[in-house]
Order: sequence, then C-alpha cells, then structure tokens
Amino acid sequence: MKLKAFHKLSYGMYLIATEYKGKKAGYIANTTFQVTSEPEQLAISCHKNNQTTQFILDSGIFSVSVLKKEVNMKIIGDFGFMSSTDIDKFNGINVIKAKTGAPIVLDSSVAWFDCRVVKSVDLGSHYLIIGEVLDSDLISNEEPLTYQYYREKYKMLSPKNSPTFIEKSALDAETSVVAVDEKMPEPEHEHVFNGESYVCAICGFTYNPEEGDPSMGISPGTAFEDLPEDYRCPICNATKEYFKKA
Repeated sequence: MKLKAFHKLSYGMYLIATEYKGKKAGYIANTTFQVTSEPEQLAISCHKNNQTTQFILDSGIFSVSVLKKEVNMKIIGDFGFMSSTDIDKFNGINVIKAKTGAPIVLDSSVAWFDCRVVKSVDLGSHYLIIGEVLDSDLISNEEPLTYQYYREKYKMLSPKNSPTFIEKSALDAETSVVAVDEKMPEPEHEHVFNGESYVCAICGFTYNPEEGDPSMGISPGTAFEDLPEDYRCPICNATKEYFKKA
C-alpha cells in the first residue's frame, strides 16, 4: 500500500467551534464535508482526545468556518496545535454567536455554517459527527484554503489527532524504496542543522541562535541543532519538526 496515495485525496481547511456551559472550544479540521442536500447536512471527523469533541457531543451544536487561502497562521497555531484547557483560543478573535448559540469565527474565513448535531458514529480513534445546517453565510469571495496548499507551502504533516495523520517514519520508509530512475519527492521536513536561524512554519516565530530563547530557558549562543528534542515554539507550541531554515 502506498501511503502517499492518501495525499491525493482533496480536503479543505476549516475551524470547528462550539460552546458548552459558557465555555468555548475549537480546533482546525481538514475533514469536513456535505453528506446530504435534503436536509442540508455536514459531517466532521473529531478525535476523541480533543476537548472540543466532547463539548460538541454535550452541547449538540457546532459551527464550521471555512478558512481563506492566505490564513492568519496564528489561528492555525492556536486552534490547531494548542489545547482549550491551556489557552483562550478565542481571545482577540472576531466571533459572533450563531442561532444555535455556537461561536462562529469570522477572522480569516470566507464562509460559515451553523449546525445542530443529529447523529454521531464511533469510528475508533474518532467520532463522525453529522450536523444539520440551520444557518450559513458567505463572508467573502476569496479563495478558500486547501489542505494540499497548506501542506506544500509550509511542508507540514497532519497533527497526530487528525484523521489524515500518517507517521513521518512510514512516509520516509516509503520514499526510500523509490526506484533510482524515479524523481525523488521533496521531504516533508528538511533541516540543515548549522546554527542558522529557523522559522516556525505555523506562526512565523524566528529562532535566532545568537539570542536563544530566554522565555523557554534557552541561553544565547545555542544552535538550533542543540535545542532539546522537546523544544516548542514559544508562540504556538509547535514542535521542532515545524521549523525550517530562514
């Protein structure tokens, strides 16, 4: 089985949000799709370990914001790589309340849907949650963000809780057996650890070895290759694999 075949499936990029007992929660999704036209229904795939998932099941409501192509990467960082238990993801974000009571994120979005949960299916690591669309709106005619564009521009892999996650080691192993006369694809992440500055592909934070990262206890003069393996971006909490040479 060729794992890279899964990268040919087409996906968009969405922000799923909900509210339960006065607390908002949300995450970035690439698995959202329309399943029926009468009535209009959308389906989302939610990892069981996401706090947002339980909030959706408990509240019975959720919104879907369709992200624009040139998205604010801080939104990706906060909603895609941080937990609602650690930060207020909605702080400073333009949000309106839907008819259902779900929060709708307008920033970096081209359209939104307000949904009421009608069914959920246990699929193992994820729930497939189906919602009837009660309201929707078009925010702009800008081009929506696709997962392919996001992955190719930022050389990103899916987070572990994504339904499209594939272990990087498995992809690397598959690449290593490509025939000699075939063109080798570019690696998902390529680092040349030579002490130069590296930029977080999620939020744009630049790690400068001359300055180090005092906020994370990293002293000046520490090369990127010498950072601890568990080092994370101080802005969006992304791991080292999401940094690329500046």
